[in-house]
Formats: sequence, C-alpha cells, structure tokens
Amino acid sequence: MSVERQLFPPTARHESLRRLLLAQDGSTTRTCSAMCGLPVQVLLHHQHRTAEVPRTVAEQLGGTSWLERVTSLVAGGQVLMDNLSYTRLDAVPDWFLSGLDEGAAPIGHLLARLFVQRQAIESEPALEAGLWRVVGLPDSRASRAYRIVTPEGPLMLIFEVFRGGLVPQPEPALS
Repeated sequence: MSVERQLFPPTARHESLRRLLLAQDGSTTRTCSAMCGLPVQVLLHHQHRTAEVPRTVAEQLGGTSWLERVTSLVAGGQVLMDNLSYTRLDAVPDWFLSGLDEGAAPIGHLLARLFVQRQAIESEPALEAGLWRVVGLPDSRASRAYRIVTPEGPLMLIFEVFRGGLVPQPEPALS
C-alpha cells in the first residue's frame, strides 16, 4: 500500500485542531474516520513479543514480557496517525491477544470490550525513537503518550503522532 506521510501543519489556523486531537480520550480510530469521512485502514508495520522495552514501558506497565506493535491509520492514500504500543502480555485476556495477532483491528476496537481508563504520561526519547525508527518524520508537537489501565492494573502504553492527512485540504478553485 502506497501512502503519503506529512507532518501535522504547524500553522496557527490548525492549532486548535491539534490541541483537540491531543486532548481527546475516546476512540482515535473513530475520530480519524469521522474527520476524513472515509473508512480507516490499519497498516501494520511490525508486531513482535519482546522482553526488551524502553525504561518508561517497564516502569509504567510492570511485567516482564510485552507485545510491541507499530501501526499507521490510513485513509485515501494519506497517513492520519502513526502509533507505537506496548501491551503487557500477562495482563490481557487471550481473545485480546488473538485480536492483536490478527493485526487488522485497531486497538481501540478491542479495548471497547474492556473497562479502561486512559492516563496521560510523559514520554521519553527512547520510547519516541522506537516509532521514529519505523515511520520516520518525527513530530513532537503532534505527539502524545498515555497508558491504558483496567481495574486490574496497567495494560498498555501507547505513543502516537497525528499526521497532516487529518487536516482538511482546501478545495481547488474552479476556473
């Protein structure tokens, strides 16, 4: 799949949209789909189980084994957002891991079956580098990190960046 990735525009006219995206705590996939008016696809760059994670992941989630996953949400040939997530393997139900292993469903759709809270956290360069190595085009202005917590404890840590594909393009002038 060929897609175009752009920085989120640094212009003043897009500042309120950037703040809104960073502040929303519902389904990011549904928000992206509503904004672009198209179905959103998940592009899975890689997914693997690991015992080696950035310090923040181990501190925020606990555990000794995690699933690392890098995805992009795309629509209309544009990247809407890039995402790096870590899931604590001993803290998730089997059906959740099966859904992740299939690689097609956005994480938010799986989380909808669990009672979860999102908690904003401070990111760190080692965490961010894990996403930038895969997708390139670092953009700290349009990035955020948070963890997903269930009543039983921390489940996931997510670092994501919103991309320029979310910004409505001006209509071409008729001549």
